[in-house]
Amino acid sequence: MEALAKAHTNIALIKYWGKRDETLFLPMNSSLSITLDAFYTTTSVEFCSCLKSDMFVLNGNLTNEEETKKISNFLDKVRALAGVNLHAMVSSVNNVPTSAGFASSASGFAALALAATKAIGLDIDHSIVSRIARQGSGSACRSVYGGYVEWEKGVAADGSDSYASPIMDGEAWDLSILSVMVDSRNKKVLSREGMKRTVDTSPFYSGWLDTVEEDLEIAKGAIINRDFGLLGKVVEANALKMHATTLGADPPFTYFQGATLDVMEAVKQMRAEGVPVYFTIDAGPNVKVLCQPENEAYVQKVLAAIPTVQSIYLCHPGPGAKVLSRSSLSGTSKKMLNQFHHHSCTN
Repeated sequence: MEALAKAHTNIALIKYWGKRDETLFLPMNSSLSITLDAFYTTTSVEFCSCLKSDMFVLNGNLTNEEETKKISNFLDKVRALAGVNLHAMVSSVNNVPTSAGFASSASGFAALALAATKAIGLDIDHSIVSRIARQGSGSACRSVYGGYVEWEKGVAADGSDSYASPIMDGEAWDLSILSVMVDSRNKKVLSREGMKRTVDTSPFYSGWLDTVEEDLEIAKGAIINRDFGLLGKVVEANALKMHATTLGADPPFTYFQGATLDVMEAVKQMRAEGVPVYFTIDAGPNVKVLCQPENEAYVQKVLAAIPTVQSIYLCHPGPGAKVLSRSSLSGTSKKMLNQFHHHSCTN
């Protein structure tokens, strides 16, 4: 009972910010993202009667008890759905730059959800895979699909109607996404903590909820009509509104740094000079810059000249999660996935 899957990271254009249920990862608002081509996670899952407990190998290394427990808790949801009580060997390889602002948890849990459900023999569609992935990492539900993706918040208490669905294939409208890294250190306020503090204490949060669904509808229309100016405008405004809510939290906090503002100002200056370019920022200091492919070389040159910029990663819309054969893997990935694969069954 084995399967191998690959899923890509995504960035939120209309942000997911705040949970209505912390355990089920149910969001307060719907969100919209682009799945990216450059960065991904490849995961194999094998359920075996010879295993006495779950094992998790990440990038060739056996993980600690805490990390393995997270995977076991997630696999429990798959086991319960399938009515199967077998432990699993999970091997993952992350092809995601560390601390660059691309959440590897999104690609990681999307790949794990698809590989685990296939390995255990479940014949389910991607909407259910998305619902399962959401319970590992909220944004993972969007990485199940490629291109432009909406995560519908749902209203059901059990989360049965909270999952992602595709809006448009990435090949239908190519955009350039530059992830501009200005700080590689760990965040002082983690995303989950920041969300909860904001929801619980910020007087600005109600304003976020009052406008975010309208932002989403504007963004969806802009995507369907390939209106880059309208999309960029609403995406940039939505990010700034999200970050404004953190300033009203108790205690207040911000993810922005001086270097973050440097990039934002450079983007606004390019736009003033006639280059259509916009920014968005997740729960961290690094900036994602959106432009059209014909302008990407110029935009990258301008951003690279900023002294506080450490590195830039160029991406475009990417594919959804898919099941792979081992023969499709590169030699390095195949070696890492196989390194500990049958370790436990021989002990």
